Amino acid sequence: MGKVILTGDRPTGKLHLGHYVGSLRRRVELQETGDYDKMFVFMADVQALTDNADNPEKLRQNIVEVALDYLSAGLNPEKCTLFVQSYIPELAELTTYLMNLITVSRVQRNPTVKTEIKMRNFEANIPLGFFCYPVSQAADIALFKATTVPAGEDQEPMLEVTRELVRRFNQTYAPVLVEPDIMLPDNQTARRLPGTDGKEKMSKSLGNCIYLSDNADTVWQKVRSMYTDPEHVNLNDPGHVEGNAVFTYLDAFSTDADFANFLPEYQNLDELKEHYRRGGLGDMKCKKFLNQVLNQMLEPIRQRRHEFEQDIPEIYNILRKGTEQARETAVQTMAEVREAMRINYFDDIELIQSQANRFQKKS
Repeated sequence: MGKVILTGDRPTGKLHLGHYVGSLRRRVELQETGDYDKMFVFMADVQALTDNADNPEKLRQNIVEVALDYLSAGLNPEKCTLFVQSYIPELAELTTYLMNLITVSRVQRNPTVKTEIKMRNFEANIPLGFFCYPVSQAADIALFKATTVPAGEDQEPMLEVTRELVRRFNQTYAPVLVEPDIMLPDNQTARRLPGTDGKEKMSKSLGNCIYLSDNADTVWQKVRSMYTDPEHVNLNDPGHVEGNAVFTYLDAFSTDADFANFLPEYQNLDELKEHYRRGGLGDMKCKKFLNQVLNQMLEPIRQRRHEFEQDIPEIYNILRKGTEQARETAVQTMAEVREAMRINYFDDIELIQSQANRFQKKS
């Protein structure tokens, strides 16, 4: 199949700036390059059920929200395949087979799994489906023979599990599956965007997100309350930009052109940081600048989203068509997998004939 991209999101809510800089912005850029033969972008509703099993309505309501975010951010269904995970039954089948090629202790060592378990307070009672979701994620990637997975650096341990499983499968059975590479964001800061409260990760469950669909007033409310430097009490106090969420966001989103447009007394972010460090620059001025940067970037996305919202049935139609296309690839790969594992009983004419001959000899 050549060079293939696969990436996706759990449909547990609208997408936020962490999703955007972590992978979504890069996906839009990649679909336009023409460097890849296929690009699959999916809604990981099966994986979302691993910690939302008692609330499937949450996913039911958010499938369309995520689709709207995809389309409004610039993903084009003519250039990439948008699909829903749960409608590809071959994913469940491959997950089952891959589970036989990995140990419980290997999954337990995964630092991403450890972090997620702690964040969800699952330490004492881990749902088995949640515990095994790295294998499910590996099946997603392997089934579509993805060569490249755009993701944040927190997903690197997951990709390593995938590579190990692919190698183990190919060595045990036949060289059918493909080892993927991760594609990290170019901007180092964007690899793990913190929440507006300064905590390590922007997360819907923590309520510290700026969503792609937030209107201008909401963005300003969230930016105005952002975590800065607790030691920068007075205007003339020297400030710290490290660990300061406002400057982290400026690292991720601002450009020299933004300074020319909104804050011309500084040529670039380095000059703004230097002033903040020596004192004499207030947090509110920095926040107002960040607000202008973010809203300038988000306004075209909001406008496109409003247009797509006018025809919701067509959004579902796009997902249906994309899922049908993805299923064709999935069926083909699983045929190869079953053949490699020698469990393609009904398709193996030689097997059927050899068994027939064996029993004929007995008689």
